[in-house]
Amino acid sequence: MMMKDQTKMSSEARQRLIMDRLKETNRAITGSEFAKQTNVSRQVIVQDVSILKAKNEPIIATSQGYMLLNQNEVDVRRSVIVCNHTAEQTLEELQIIVDHGVTVKDVIVEHAVYGDITASIRVSNRAEVNQFVKKINDSKATYLSALTAGIHLHTLEADSNDKIEAACHDLDAAGLLIK
Repeated sequence: MMMKDQTKMSSEARQRLIMDRLKETNRAITGSEFAKQTNVSRQVIVQDVSILKAKNEPIIATSQGYMLLNQNEVDVRRSVIVCNHTAEQTLEELQIIVDHGVTVKDVIVEHAVYGDITASIRVSNRAEVNQFVKKINDSKATYLSALTAGIHLHTLEADSNDKIEAACHDLDAAGLLIK
């Protein structure tokens, strides 16, 4: 759907395209993908998404790109857990969780100045976990938990409490969970 005449779309047209594309897929779409389709910079897409969020569109930014929140998730169980581990143990932590059929929605740290800082992760399987960890490593970014000496929270989502409890049991056995 690349624009052939290389003209820029209006902001309204871009925002419609963003919403239409997000509604027709359940995968994340990067800002760069949208930028290529609309012949604008990635930063313009970030601005468009911010405007859409301000209009109460249920868009979330994940480590894989933009997604719509599934408004039909009535049977989703959620739980917030507290973990403590080194950066090197992040892969193990996330794999333990997703191996139980549980999604890691976000990471939350309590900053001394800013209060709670929450970042969307949205990983549900090993491929997404590996992609997330690779992005952190490739960009030489640090995990938010570095701000709190490894202590952080995750919001977990699954279709049953049993899955969340099994993931927590294994995290505890690995020494990664704070009770």
